Amino acid sequence: MDFRLTEDQRDLRAGVRELLAGRYGREALRESVASGAAVDRRLWRELGEAGFFSLRLPEPEGGVGLGLPEAVLVFEEAGRALLPGPLVATHLAAGVVPGAATGSAVVTAFDLGGPLVAHLGEADAVLGAEGMPPGEPVRSVDPLTPLWRSSGVLPPKHREAGALLTAALQLGSALRTVELAVRYAGEREQFGQPIGGFQAVKHLCARMLVRAEVARTAVYAAAVTGDAAEIAAAKLLADEAAVRGARDCLQVHGGMGFTWEADVHLHLKRAWVRAEQWHTAREAEELLAARLGTEAEAEAGADAEPDAESEVAAMG
Repeated sequence: MDFRLTEDQRDLRAGVRELLAGRYGREALRESVASGAAVDRRLWRELGEAGFFSLRLPEPEGGVGLGLPEAVLVFEEAGRALLPGPLVATHLAAGVVPGAATGSAVVTAFDLGGPLVAHLGEADAVLGAEGMPPGEPVRSVDPLTPLWRSSGVLPPKHREAGALLTAALQLGSALRTVELAVRYAGEREQFGQPIGGFQAVKHLCARMLVRAEVARTAVYAAAVTGDAAEIAAAKLLADEAAVRGARDCLQVHGGMGFTWEADVHLHLKRAWVRAEQWHTAREAEELLAARLGTEAEAEAGADAEPDAESEVAAMG
C-alpha cells in the first residue's frame, strides 16, 4: 500500500497552514492568551467558510466530501498552530447541530470524562446533549482551554473519530516543538558555539523527532484503516510525543523555556489537557489489551483444532 500523500492532500495541508499562519499566527495566539478569549467567533466562521468543520460532510449536504485522512492533515495543522476551541466536537457536530458546519455555532462535548467539559461557557451546544447543561467554571492548566464542572455523557459513536482527530492535534504540536527546539539550538550560543553542537542537545532533539515521526505514522495509518485499536495506539503515541516533546523542548530552551514570553509552555499545557480527552492513556491501554487478548485466544483456538488430514491419519 502507498501511504504517501497525494498532490491534493499536500495542497490541502499547505492551504490550511497558510490560512492559519495569516489568521492565527504567534501575535494572535498571544492576544488570545492575554485576553483569555479562547474562541474567536469571527475566526470560527472563517474556518467554517474554509470547510474546516464540514470537511467530511457529504457534498449533497453542503460539505466537502473528504475522509478521515484529509481531516487528520487539517487537524495536524491546527495543532501545530495551537488553535484553541472545541475544534473536534464542532467538526463532529457538522450535519448534526445546526450551524456547526458553517462555524456559526460552537459545539463542545463531554470528552474529558468525569464531571469536566471544556469551553462550556463559550459553546452554543453540547454534542449529544439536549439543551445546555448547567456548569461551574474551574481552573484549567491551559489558559486557552477553560474547563467547567458539569455532568453529561459522550455519545459512543463519536469516540473513535474524536480520539483520532485529537491525536492529530497532538501530532501537530509535537512536530512544532521539534521545530522550536532545533531552531533555538541553532541560535543560542554557549562557550562560543551553538548549543545544537553539544551531544546532549542533539540527543534531545533526535528523540523528539523520532517520537513525533512514529506518532505520525500511527496517526496516518489509523486514519486509513479506521480501526479502533489502531486509533487507540495512535492516541497513545501522539500523547507521548506531544507531552514529552514539549518537556524536552523546554529542556533545550533552558531557563528561557520556562518564561511566560516563550511559547513552549503553551504547547505543554495544551498537550496535558488533550491527553485526557476522548481516550485517556488508561482507556487506550485497556482497549489495546482487550484486542490483543481476543487475538491471542483466536490463535490458540486455531492451533488447537486438528486439520482434516491429521484426523484421517489418526483414524487410520
